[in-house]
Amino acid sequence: MNLWRFVFFGKLALLSLIMPAYAQGGRASVPVEADRIVAVVNDEVVTLYELRTRLDTALSQLKQQGTPLPPRDVLERQMLERLVVDRIQLQMARDTGLRIDDAQLDQALNRIASGNKMSLGQFRQALERDGIPYAKFREQIREEMTVARLREREVDNRLVISDGEVDNFLAAEAAKSGDGAGDEVRVAHILLRAPESASPEQLQKLKTKADQIIERLKAGEDFSQLAASYSDAPDALQGGVISPRPIDRLPALFAEVVARLKPGEVSPILKSPNGFHIVKLLGRKGGLTLPPVQQTRARHILIRVNELVSESEARHKMAGLRERLENGGDFAELARLYSQDGSAAKGGDLGWLYPGDTVPEFERVMDRLAPNELSQPVQSPFGFHLIQVLERRTQDVSEERKRMAARQALRERKLDEAYQDWLRQIRDRAYVEYRLDER
Repeated sequence: MNLWRFVFFGKLALLSLIMPAYAQGGRASVPVEADRIVAVVNDEVVTLYELRTRLDTALSQLKQQGTPLPPRDVLERQMLERLVVDRIQLQMARDTGLRIDDAQLDQALNRIASGNKMSLGQFRQALERDGIPYAKFREQIREEMTVARLREREVDNRLVISDGEVDNFLAAEAAKSGDGAGDEVRVAHILLRAPESASPEQLQKLKTKADQIIERLKAGEDFSQLAASYSDAPDALQGGVISPRPIDRLPALFAEVVARLKPGEVSPILKSPNGFHIVKLLGRKGGLTLPPVQQTRARHILIRVNELVSESEARHKMAGLRERLENGGDFAELARLYSQDGSAAKGGDLGWLYPGDTVPEFERVMDRLAPNELSQPVQSPFGFHLIQVLERRTQDVSEERKRMAARQALRERKLDEAYQDWLRQIRDRAYVEYRLDER
């Protein structure tokens, strides 16, 4: 069966189908299951075909990672729950009017193609050669972008870090200085998610399951295999591995116990409002500090592309401005007259810039310029820029930057937990009926 084939069966009544297959000559053979409902999610269904398609993809991914494969029936149930949670999020996005339009989707696909060092046409041909219909791939990317945008709106943008939290964080880090506070760690985790307002019986059942996992780990079973089999976290199929990060950017519950673990050791069972966690320290790199950074003082002229100014018109106008500058024109004066952003009043001066302060297209060109050198026209999401570097310096990270880094660390520490809590809430509010065991 083609892994990426898409089948749509419509309403519920059309989905519970068992189709007999007949051998040549009219002799009946063993009935072949065509498709059926394996879950109802609010007013939509998940089909057996969808489940098996995703399951085959997951098994292929686990094999590529070298993860020992869980029993297929165990992974099947895990994958069904993941499909249910994805469907709930897509329904919520649809019902609240959130959508990714074709222009946004095309931009994302172009970035994916560029990341693979191909044009979009070449990338499309490569997908087709691998048996992946482009239309199906395109809609998968749209769904992933939709879920990411929904998370950003419902979780990320609502997370507030107060100045008091930043002050306390910096004070705590100063107190821990030299005690592994700056270590970068790689950890993996298993989450057994508890329903919202879980009963004591439900919590005890989850705790018993966590105890059993701990015993299997002590007996030598593979952590990544158990994560793929039982974890309710979105990274379960990656063995539960969390991207490497400074220890202070882990959830506070994890950071406290990871600080005491040696590489390869597993934590005791950890309890949070989201459920039960088991954490394994995979590796540690010590002594990370914030190094001095290079700052660049630059100025620019920006011509925006919009419904009134086409890309070709903006490019032509920018070429004319560059020619005037090469012939002795005053940069600051031209910026005041023509630049279309807030820096125009300051002659285009952007002040001292840290790495990451500007969009990548701008920063890449700026970093290659010598002081007083003028760039060619540079296109970014904002329009076209002419850039001139005025001077550079190397600075220790300023107090403001330390506070920004602390705020970001606190956000990263809280985001995973906030996302898990939100997922639990929307999952518990949804109507879900499982039919996997029906035959």
